[in-house]
Amino acid sequence: MEAALIIFALMVLFTFLGLGTYVTVKAVQAAKRGVDRTITQARRTVEDTTLRAKSLGQVGVTASLAQLRIDLRTSMRSTQQALHDGVRTDASLKESIGLFERLSAHGHELDDELKRLEQEPDRKRIAELMPDLRERTAKITQAADSLRWAARDRARRFAEDDLSVLSEQIEVESGALRDWSRPPVDDLAATAAAWDAAQTRPATPDPAPAPTPTPAALNPAAPATSYPWQKTRRPESTT
Repeated sequence: MEAALIIFALMVLFTFLGLGTYVTVKAVQAAKRGVDRTITQARRTVEDTTLRAKSLGQVGVTASLAQLRIDLRTSMRSTQQALHDGVRTDASLKESIGLFERLSAHGHELDDELKRLEQEPDRKRIAELMPDLRERTAKITQAADSLRWAARDRARRFAEDDLSVLSEQIEVESGALRDWSRPPVDDLAATAAAWDAAQTRPATPDPAPAPTPTPAALNPAAPATSYPWQKTRRPESTT
C-alpha cells in the first residue's frame, strides 16, 4: 500500500514538473520571438533611415539605388499590412495573400540585388543597369499597389453597402415610430381575437320571465290542514 502511494506521489510530482517545464519553454520561446521581432523592427528602422539619408544626401547611382529600395520597401509593406488587415473580415483575400507572397519573393530578390550594388565600386556598370532595375522595381511596386488598392476598394464597397442597408432599415423604423395615430399591432390582434371568439360562441336563450304574483284579496287563503289528534272546535254560542 505504501509503495503504491509513493508511486502515485512520484507520478503527480513528475506531472507537475513536466507542466512547469512546458510552460517555461513556451514562455522562453514567446520572449525570444518578441526580442527577435523587436530587433528586426529596430534594424529595419535603422536601415530605412540610412536609405533616406543616402537618397537625400548623395547624388548619382548611390542615391538612385537608395530611392529604388525605399520605393520597393514602402509599397510591399503597405500592401502586406492592407491584405493581412483585410483578411480578418474578408476570407476571400486569402488568394490575394498567396499572390502577394509570390510577388514578395521577387521583391526580396530585387532588394538584395540593389543592396549588393550599393557596395559595387564600378559605378559605370551600375549606371548601365539602372534602366533595367527601375523597370523591375516599377513592375513589382505596380503589382503590389494594384493588390493593395483592390483590397481597399473592396472593403470600402462592403462598408458602403452595409451602410446603405442600415440606413434603409433605420428610415423604416423611424417611420413606424412616428406613426402614433395607428393602433399598435398587438392591440389590433387582441381585438380581432376577441371578435372571432364572440362570433363563434353559441347563443343562449333568454330566461323566461317570472310569474306575476296575484293580489291577496283575489286569492283566498287555503284552509288550514287538520290532523287526527286535534280536538274538534266547538261552535260559538249564539246566546
